[in-house]
Amino acid sequence: MALSSMTGFARSHGASGPYTFEWELKSVNAKGFDLRVRLPQGFDELEAHAKKRAGELLSRGTVYANLNVKRTNATATVRVNEDVLNAVLKAAALISGKVDAVAPSIDGLLAIKGVVEVAEPDGNEEEDKAARAAAAEAFDKALDELVAMRKREGASLGQILTQRVDEIEQLAKKAEAAPGRKPEAIKAKLAEQIAALLDTSDRFDSDRLMQEAILIATKSDIREELDRIASHLAQARELIGKGGPIGRKLDFLAQEFHREVNTCCSKSNDIELTNTGLAMKNVVEQFREQVQNLE
Repeated sequence: MALSSMTGFARSHGASGPYTFEWELKSVNAKGFDLRVRLPQGFDELEAHAKKRAGELLSRGTVYANLNVKRTNATATVRVNEDVLNAVLKAAALISGKVDAVAPSIDGLLAIKGVVEVAEPDGNEEEDKAARAAAAEAFDKALDELVAMRKREGASLGQILTQRVDEIEQLAKKAEAAPGRKPEAIKAKLAEQIAALLDTSDRFDSDRLMQEAILIATKSDIREELDRIASHLAQARELIGKGGPIGRKLDFLAQEFHREVNTCCSKSNDIELTNTGLAMKNVVEQFREQVQNLE
């Protein structure tokens, strides 16, 4: 299966009888899946169709779907609501005797809500039904284009993530080969620590000396962390190769990478190993940022 991004955009147009319409679909990152639909009056029933189709093709991301509809060759009817107008004039007459004000103008009266009513032309039931069916097909087309765009971006993300995995692997190998991990380096560090311990002690305590030596050796050993990083790298490559909605799983692996790299840095006993760990931490963060865009 192909990888998919959670971001994308698509647009489709259509026409049916006197109606023309346009769909706009925009997808952004989200923890789960959510479709938010805006529909004009008379097309509300399309929401159920849109949610069903989008739910079949998408598993993560918030999708905003907006339908704009225009009806051609149809003139709206404008009329004055005389009941509302008379009520306004009556109220104006009562007020005029109490305050010093200019008499209301025609444009001012017409601007009052409810005075002017715009009536849309009566629709034809068959035309409206055909328009809704055509709009549903146009949504499917826009959705297919959105899915295709998300997959194209997903393919690019897959390449970037693979590069980051390779970089982490190279840095892990560099950490494993760091001079500070060699037996002679650890031995020298132990000797330095033991000398410091003897200088600060009035008497020689062989038991304590042995405990300190074991503790120092244990703290400087990152073999376990490097083994876990290698395991996470193998899992990441397997998931990327498998494809599909793997964003959550890779996000979990990114957290595990971060934990192991932090431990490597805290156990470091020389500057080169520390610098390698910090570089690895930076690449892991880049990996995690890209994973956030993946479905």
